[in-house]
Amino acid sequence: MGLLPQLSAGLRVSLSAVGLLVTIYALVVVAVSAPLTHLTRGIPRRPLLAGLLGTFVLATLAASAAPSYGWLIAARVVIALAQALFWSIVAVVAVDLFPSRARGRAVAGVFAGSSIGLILGVPAGTWIGQLAGWRLAFVGLSGLGLLDLAALAALLPPMRSGEGHAATGTHPDRRRYLLTVLTTILCVSGSFTAYTYVTAFVTRVSGLPLRAVAPILLLVGVADAVGTVGIGFLLDRRPTLARVGPVVVLAAALFALFAFGSSGTATIVLEACAGIGLSGVAIALQSHVLVVAPRRTDIASAWYSASFNVGIAGGPLVGALVLSTLGLRFTPLVGGALALLGLAAVVMESRSGRRAPAG
Repeated sequence: MGLLPQLSAGLRVSLSAVGLLVTIYALVVVAVSAPLTHLTRGIPRRPLLAGLLGTFVLATLAASAAPSYGWLIAARVVIALAQALFWSIVAVVAVDLFPSRARGRAVAGVFAGSSIGLILGVPAGTWIGQLAGWRLAFVGLSGLGLLDLAALAALLPPMRSGEGHAATGTHPDRRRYLLTVLTTILCVSGSFTAYTYVTAFVTRVSGLPLRAVAPILLLVGVADAVGTVGIGFLLDRRPTLARVGPVVVLAAALFALFAFGSSGTATIVLEACAGIGLSGVAIALQSHVLVVAPRRTDIASAWYSASFNVGIAGGPLVGALVLSTLGLRFTPLVGGALALLGLAAVVMESRSGRRAPAG
């Protein structure tokens, strides 16, 4: 996202056209996560993950050499295909490496890597792109993927699909699973309804200078990591609190942004709180999917990944509608309302779980 202006200038297309690369990517992930996971269900996990990382490396190199906008779209679609399947199975693979009592911490470890990657990757990619051009930033990303591939080939033990303790939910329940997916869609949509327009909100509503945006985004990234670590400690000890608590934090932070958004100091603190809430929601609900999955956990994780990307794609659309009707100030209010609906869904799910063993 930090390279959009350079991509626009380099490929001679509008900024809005380049922005579609993000939307197209998310829509591809939504469309193919479950089908690809089903088609590859019999493939051993190590060669499958290695193939996905190899695809990522080659497609990212192809993106770096893109002579046209259409070429870049094609490369991004291939990367999205690899990412869709990767995130559908990686949590299950990670959990299978540890005893079942450590499921929550294993999932938190995976997402901690994701959070740290965002904290370091977005600023680093933007800096390289500004210094040496967007193509070199893509080449660097491809190099990191190659290091990942080498580490995975050397360190991940052979694993057959569907044979480990993480292959099925410990307390399968279709209703609880569907409520978990619904909670995810509502909370992510609510978060992105406001967060998509964070630059405009910070400068126009809160009155902060444009130079404050980058430090605020960095702070949100750090808050994501803090939320990841904190929920990781709770997942295997207080699973219900780990699911409900982050949704409460997210909804409260968004409502407070609407109420106190005219204060720059309040906005900085509340954006960080919203980041903690969203990261906590992502980890807690992904971990819970491995508990309540009605059938195979990899298929359930695929639909969970798709639901997360539905929220990523839908939030900006809701925010755009709010902008054109109520105005920028109301984006966190509507986002908070969606998160509040998510809170109702997760409370319903938790109450359903009281009739079953804790999970």
